[in-house]
Amino acid sequence: MQEVEAKGVKVIDEQRQGEALKESKIEGRKKLYIESYGCQMNFSDSEIVASILGEAGYGTTRNLEEADLVLLNTCSIRDKAEQTVRKRLTSFNKIKDDRPELKIGVLGCMAERLKSKLLDEEKLVDLVVGPDAYRDLPNLVQEVDEGRKAVNVILSKEETYADVNPVRLGTNGVTAFISITRGCDNMCTFCVVPFTRGRERSRNPQTIVEEAIGLWEKGYKEITLLGQNVDSYLWYGGGLKKDFDKASEAARASAVRFADLLEMVAQAVPGMRIRFSTSNPQDMVDEVLHVIARYNNICNYIHLPVQSGSSRILELMNRGHNREEYMDLIDRIRKIIPGCGISHDMIAGFPTETEEDHLETLSLMEYVKYDFGYMFYYSERPNTFAARKMEDDIPLEVKKRRLGQIIDLQQKHSLERNRQHVDRVEEVLIEGTSRKSDADWYGRNTQNTVVVFPRGNEKPGDFVKVKITDCTAATLLGERVNE
Repeated sequence: MQEVEAKGVKVIDEQRQGEALKESKIEGRKKLYIESYGCQMNFSDSEIVASILGEAGYGTTRNLEEADLVLLNTCSIRDKAEQTVRKRLTSFNKIKDDRPELKIGVLGCMAERLKSKLLDEEKLVDLVVGPDAYRDLPNLVQEVDEGRKAVNVILSKEETYADVNPVRLGTNGVTAFISITRGCDNMCTFCVVPFTRGRERSRNPQTIVEEAIGLWEKGYKEITLLGQNVDSYLWYGGGLKKDFDKASEAARASAVRFADLLEMVAQAVPGMRIRFSTSNPQDMVDEVLHVIARYNNICNYIHLPVQSGSSRILELMNRGHNREEYMDLIDRIRKIIPGCGISHDMIAGFPTETEEDHLETLSLMEYVKYDFGYMFYYSERPNTFAARKMEDDIPLEVKKRRLGQIIDLQQKHSLERNRQHVDRVEEVLIEGTSRKSDADWYGRNTQNTVVVFPRGNEKPGDFVKVKITDCTAATLLGERVNE
């Protein structure tokens, strides 16, 4: 799952969440303040949490001083993410010294990984709730109100929250997330997700289509279909993906896969832009690529994590593909969807990585020339296969040097890719005012690249034709084309 920020975990997107809270505030007897860390799935889950607690009488607020309940939806993908959360919890506990009635809770992957340790040993929080236990939040909060600590981190085989109408905290009224799967079966050796979010299970496609239609009717113009691995989407009536072979012949024959779902959504909301994240290379099939090419409202952009350019390292990571297979998939994407934007995840300094392995990563980047990427050095995560069976033997200074070279090369390629847009007229969906200047709009094109241009009489949610006149490595600059 791609993260919010390229070089680390962003604490919270204050501008987008602030705009959304103005729209989505639920009046209630008590106030909920929630911060989201890490991947897009966590931001989506926070919307589910706000909805569940809204039904229990909690209104949302972005003013910490008026909050009765503070929740941190956490990430465990890297140690830095957990340290950021710990620092934030420390600051909240200082507030609690003056306001002992304030309740503090940890949600998400860090809650699932550490479980009661946060309650018993570190004593930083009042409740700990895993990703599959959000429906139990009203009961857990009640326990805390009665003076008891509360914890529920039981992983579910079915939970998808399909019937929960999310409170849109993580959007600006223009774009929104729709979760389509939960969990992951891939068992990459460096990743905690299968342990913190459980096994893969998919959501009823009809509920996904209905949510997309509902968002369109409310004025949203873009949705992102979310999952740890969207290409593994498989609906055969419910249950874990690993149990598909045990289903009836009729259920298997009528199963809905990701290409089917993508087409269903595209047809249901033809005026809505559609994105999806995240894809795993070993699960992406050409049928998905053909569906993208067939529908103009499906964006020409794929986030395609690779993690390393070395087949040896990919095998150690248990990625399920090698260098050549990944490059072949890139070739098919370029052929079937000309001009498709492609981004990546990359890890520097995985155990045993040699300089030759690192150079293979750089050469793969030269081959693909990604539009942008999410880049990190390896961080050992407790209880993963890599932590249990592999020595973290790459010195930190070497990890940082290799990461720096990866980032520098990506900056070069991003600028090269962006220059290809100059002098083109492209359709941009306005998402809001530029952070650097109130005189400019910002939005994105179909390749997911940010475009900034002077404000006119348009408004957020409008599609505008923009001629690209200049660029940086991160942004396209342009001017509106009068039609």
